[in-house]
Amino acid sequence: MDADEPRAKRAEMITPGEDISSLSVDELEERSALYEAEILRLKLAIETKGASRAAADSVFKM
Repeated sequence: MDADEPRAKRAEMITPGEDISSLSVDELEERSALYEAEILRLKLAIETKGASRAAADSVFKM
């Protein structure tokens, strides 16, 4: 690989705990943004499922 050639873009699939020592600051920031977006997506799913469960509980509560 020529030093002047840009490094190939990493796949968006990232694994928690993998070695990040070779990543640049830009790559680390990009990875951080991906994790933050995923956390927000998970929290929204939790809220949605919680609301659905609460609604179902209220219907079936005797």
